[in-house]
Parts: sequence; structure tokens; C-alpha cells
Amino acid sequence: MEISLIIQSIIIISILIAIGAFFSKTFSYNEHTRKMFISLIVNVAMPCIILSSIFQVDLNRETFKLIAFVFLISIFINLLGIGLGWGLANIFKKNSKKKRELAILSGLGNTGFIGIPLCAALIGPKGALFAAIFDAGVDFTIWTVGVFILQKKGSFTFQTLKAMVNIPTAAIVVGIVVAFFNIKPPHLLIQVTEQLAGMAAPLAMFYIGVLIMTLKRAKVRESSQQVWIPILVKLIIMPLVVALLIHIFSVEKEITQTLLIQSMMPSLTLATILFSKYSADEELGTVTTVLSTIISLSTIPIMFYFIN
Repeated sequence: MEISLIIQSIIIISILIAIGAFFSKTFSYNEHTRKMFISLIVNVAMPCIILSSIFQVDLNRETFKLIAFVFLISIFINLLGIGLGWGLANIFKKNSKKKRELAILSGLGNTGFIGIPLCAALIGPKGALFAAIFDAGVDFTIWTVGVFILQKKGSFTFQTLKAMVNIPTAAIVVGIVVAFFNIKPPHLLIQVTEQLAGMAAPLAMFYIGVLIMTLKRAKVRESSQQVWIPILVKLIIMPLVVALLIHIFSVEKEITQTLLIQSMMPSLTLATILFSKYSADEELGTVTTVLSTIISLSTIPIMFYFIN
């Protein structure tokens, strides 16, 4: 993959984030606007990227095997990142009460908001499909291991299982079933999904730009004592580990590129929502998400260049 394409994509992402930050002053950011952004991205744009990618890719038995492989390797990579974050937090922040949050922020990346659109732009429909499957692995890890870690009682309930059933996951299942039975969707439906899929990247970047403008300097200074752990693990250590794994286990080119891109993604944007739901430090989630996103604009092309 050409480094120039990576740099061009990062520049576009930076511009979109800057636009979001600039126009955040033109409206009131509150719980309602936050929900609107997330609902449009998660429930409309992301499923359409997934469906649009599946509609454009010829799925056969070999492709289904690759899909299963990407899903399982995604879970493995996520768990490895969580383990590394937990280990570093125990070594360097023994007395911190935020070890659970730091572990999750270290292992789970922004593979949906940024990863899928970036893979779609750089690799094409097949890359977007594999990126969506990787993101499904992240979702699975969030609502199983992530919730188990955050829950003080440490139990897995029916509500946890219910939370795993979401529209992007449903889009993956429906798309694969449609492809498996070789059902050809109407041309109008394909066009609609393609149009709506184009919303994903701009909306996600606008949302991150708005988040940047909501940060308070005092909270950033307070969190900076700890956020270096997930940023180091997520942006530096994990891409190198994934590159080593890919070197050992030779896999298809599109999967190699997808795994590398997804492993370089900044910390999970939904961490703030997840932490809020389970009474964890949601402000730490916001600060880490924003700082890791800003820093990733530099580390992604640097890591690609280094790995190449």
C-alpha cells in the first residue's frame, strides 16, 4: 500500500475533524446532540458501509473462511491489547483506581468510526468488509470481556447478551446471509446504501472534532498522568505486534492490510458511553479517545512507513 495514500487519507481526516471542531461553536452540544451523532453513525452510516461492501464483493466458501479468521484474530488482538494495558497499569500505576478503564482503552480501538471508512478508502470493498468483520470482533469483546471487567460484581447477564445485538452486527449477519444464498438486492437498494455509506467518515470525524472542543484543560492535565499507557499500547505496541504476527502467519494481502490498519486505530470512541453506563470514569474515556485520535494522525503514517 502506498504511503502517499495513507498520508492523503490522514490529511482528509484531519480536515474533517477541524471542520467539526470549528462548527461545534454554532450549536449546543448536549446529551441530545451526542445521541443524534452516535445514532446516525452507528445505526445508519455504519450498517450501510457494511451492506454496501458485501453487495460489491463476491462471497464464496474461501471468503467465508477468511471472514471467520478475521473475526477470531480480531478477538485475539483485542484481548492481547487489554492484557498489555492491564499489565502496564499494574506495573506503573499500582495505586490507580482506573486500571480497568486503562486496560479497555489499550485493547479496544476505533475500528468502526475511523477504521471501516479508512479501509474502504484505501483497500476497497473487500477491505471494508474485512474491516467490518474486525469491528464485529471488537463489539463482541466490548460486550463480553469489556463489560465483565467494568462490572464490579463481575457477572455476565442477559442484559450483556442483549447489548451485543445491535444494528451494525445485524447488518453483517443479514449481508452474509444474503450473499450466502446469492440473493441479488434491487439496484435502488444498492444505490441507497452506497449514498448513506458515504456519511460515515464525515459524521464520525465531525463528532470527534466536537468532542475535542468539549475537553477541559484541567481534566486533560489530570488524565495525562495515565493516558500514556493506552496511547502507547494502542498506537505503537499493538501495530508492531500485529505486524510480527502477520509476518509469521502469511495471509491474504487484503487481510494483511486490514489487520494493520485496524491495529493502528486510536482508542474506542464509544468508551465514554460504555464507561458512563457502568459508572466508570467517562471523562478519562473522552480524554484518551481525543488525544489518541489526534496523535494517531501522526503515528499511522509513521508506523506504516516503519513496518513497510
